[in-house]
Amino acid sequence: MPAPASPSAQRGRLLVVAILASFVAFLDGTIVTVALPAISAELGGGLVTQQWVVNAYLLTLGALILLAGSLSDSYGRLLILRLGLLGFGAASLACALAWTPEVLILARAIQGMAAALLVPSSLAMITTAFQDRERARAIGQWTAWTGTAAIIGPLLGGILVDWASWRLIFAVNVLPVALTLLLMIGLQDSPRRRTALDVPGALLAIVGLAGPVYALIEQERLGWGHPAVVVPLLLGIAALVLFVLREARTRAPMMPLSLFRARNFRYGNLVTAAAYAAISLGSFAITVFVQEAGGFSATEAGFTALPVPIALLLLSTFFGNLAGKYGPRIFMTVGPMIMGAGFLLMLTVSPPLNFFTQLLPGLLLFSFGLAVMVAPLTAAVLGALREEEAGIGSAVNNAVARVAGLVAVALIGTISAGALDYPGFQQTALATAVLFFGAGLIALIGIRTPKPAE
Repeated sequence: MPAPASPSAQRGRLLVVAILASFVAFLDGTIVTVALPAISAELGGGLVTQQWVVNAYLLTLGALILLAGSLSDSYGRLLILRLGLLGFGAASLACALAWTPEVLILARAIQGMAAALLVPSSLAMITTAFQDRERARAIGQWTAWTGTAAIIGPLLGGILVDWASWRLIFAVNVLPVALTLLLMIGLQDSPRRRTALDVPGALLAIVGLAGPVYALIEQERLGWGHPAVVVPLLLGIAALVLFVLREARTRAPMMPLSLFRARNFRYGNLVTAAAYAAISLGSFAITVFVQEAGGFSATEAGFTALPVPIALLLLSTFFGNLAGKYGPRIFMTVGPMIMGAGFLLMLTVSPPLNFFTQLLPGLLLFSFGLAVMVAPLTAAVLGALREEEAGIGSAVNNAVARVAGLVAVALIGTISAGALDYPGFQQTALATAVLFFGAGLIALIGIRTPKPAE
């Protein structure tokens, strides 16, 4: 009989599984953006269809990721991870077969539900398996290698769109899903902390997010005074208020408000909200702008995204190690400032678009700043909590990131005046820069360097 794997070997394998599980979710997020013009060209719907193909996924992901964190802590990270992978693979195939915008958007919503089970479980496994500086290093490795999804996604997506069909960008998800399921065989799960599930809280979160997001997207077409905009907006706001009240009073909250007593968790999530709203807004705008205004093919648009994942792959572990040594505050402050400066450089765009002089310098700054910020931010937020809170803490932070991105993409029509042409892109780039500078300022004011463990 083979000898059991050593603890270090188990941790290494858990890290690989955590990376691959998150990889499929990030791959889908990066691969779909380059296909948006092709999807709307075949299925119809214009910018609204493009927004909902992105936001249907982010909506269910953001609304259910908190519940997924509780499920992860209660029933085991590996079990929830396995269910998420199976659901994600099935939903990806449904996206590939969609024949109308409505069917695709529904399949994307289901895909987001499954993705909600992946990220909190994978990060929670890292948080409980590694300690202190090893944890910061592991999170840096997780950030770096999941960033390879951003390398593969736009390039693979562009090639598949230009040479075959946008439908294949969803079908390819099956391969990393199958590989991750194979690697999970024989792994030992973490201890469970069985708690009651906050199903009413989950429903309130879904309504609270869906209503305002629907209103933000549709108001451009219908106007703020239309009942189809006003009613969902008011219902959503009411549901969010009831969600906070419920979480403060119920015995088994989906999002324990006590988590926010930890200073770095509280301020780290504010940094996350501003930074990830900017990342989603800016990334969406660049990818659509270079195709629709700049005349780039989907493959060429994929190449424009290369600086970001290359910087993450090369530098995230390095800055994760530095954050473990010097604390996260300086990196969470400087990183967003650098990203904001990158988007200010992009304000020089003018027809005809020259990628190398008008966009690439800003993209390089943005990519470097992102590598500076991401691993220290994740380590600061999760390191502020107890180990038994890792699942729900990771879920809250990821929910904040996804919801911030969701709202930013929903507002892009308003920010860009309805079109990502040259003036629309400049307005969006400026708004993105302002959000990044805000994130850096919040980190400077709020983040503290934790004392080393005894």
